[in-house]
Amino acid sequence: MVSSCEELVFPQLREPTLAARLDRICRKSGARVIGTGVNPGFVMDLLPVCLTGVSREVRAVHVQRVVNASTRRAPLQRKIGSGLPPAEFRRLFKAGKAGHAGLKESLALIAHCLGLKPSDIVETGEPVVAVRDIRTQHLAVEKGETCGLHQRAQAKVKGKVCLTLDLKMYLDAPNPHDAVQIEGEPPLDVVINGGVAGDQATVAALVNTASRLLQAQPGLLLMTDLAVPRTA
Repeated sequence: MVSSCEELVFPQLREPTLAARLDRICRKSGARVIGTGVNPGFVMDLLPVCLTGVSREVRAVHVQRVVNASTRRAPLQRKIGSGLPPAEFRRLFKAGKAGHAGLKESLALIAHCLGLKPSDIVETGEPVVAVRDIRTQHLAVEKGETCGLHQRAQAKVKGKVCLTLDLKMYLDAPNPHDAVQIEGEPPLDVVINGGVAGDQATVAALVNTASRLLQAQPGLLLMTDLAVPRTA
């Protein structure tokens, strides 16, 4: 089964006991389960892990994603808080009812692959407030209302920040892009201008993962357990 459930990208983070049980059931029955997508599933986790394949040493990994949410589907525009008073967005984010799901899972997957054991993982989320009225195909936002979010996750090892994921997703965001910086030997700075188009690419990610999943051993798997991602 290929799922777009964000938490399945690294289920051991929040539900280690349940993840271990599901893995045992899959191995016993010959089933395979995996979570994937564009983000989480590729841009802010699998891609930076792959880029470390040419590194002799990795000291830190930083990933930035800027998304013009005006180009995205209606449910996502609502999920990022569009039209809410900023205080209401903060309340909903704190309650886990608004914002991007899976950012901590992406960070945990990178840490797992690099053999890091963070002492502290911190996630924050703040509303991006509209400086003018904005109208999309799906909704309208007035000046002063929330038009999206700025969400970050950081991990520390021995008191030093070694992993940073920075996501800005809001209506009419300028210069959308995805960027990965790897502090190491050699240093890497990779930018995807325009960013990976989430809605179309998510479908491709799910379909392209299915054929590789069938070739894998049974179990509850991570994207890093499969062969290099490629078009089916």
